[in-house]
Amino acid sequence: MRELKILVINNYGQFCHLIHRAVRDMDMQTDIVHNTTPIDDILDMEPDGLILSGGPSMDRAGMCSEYVQSIDLPVLGICLGHQVIASTFGGVVASGSSGGYADIKVGIVEEDELLKGLAPDISVWASHADEVVKMPEDFIQLARSHICEYEAIRHVERPLFGVQWHPEVAHTEKGETLFMNFFDVCDKY
Repeated sequence: MRELKILVINNYGQFCHLIHRAVRDMDMQTDIVHNTTPIDDILDMEPDGLILSGGPSMDRAGMCSEYVQSIDLPVLGICLGHQVIASTFGGVVASGSSGGYADIKVGIVEEDELLKGLAPDISVWASHADEVVKMPEDFIQLARSHICEYEAIRHVERPLFGVQWHPEVAHTEKGETLFMNFFDVCDKY
């Protein structure tokens, strides 16, 4: 696989820099970009894909909704990024019943190109303070857990993926595999 340029969109979550480091450690060119960066400035950087980081709340997600609507590139949303993708396309995000960060067993429902090699289940590190409670139309459920029905989703046509968990942390099994699968999507797009 060629070296790709992956922009990590900073939603001011505590793991943004870990995402950046994980991407860099997998030999990809990467930069952290503020979530208020104009779309034209992002496109001028000529990225191969975007990762929307986690963050404290939807009202701190800047222009992320506009990015997923307007930029024709593969996008991986992590935690808040996942929720932004879902809400942008008509899904519903609400407070979860399980709150803070914890180890969660996630069952793979659809082993697509993002979750290839992760089935039948993995142990992940996730926060469910907020979560997707209604999946948007034109999306496919990829994974679920006993506390959240929509742990991972993807658009049926566009390369838009969301995961509630944090693949960038050591507590998550096969996080590097998930990232490499996303890079493979970016490489082929």
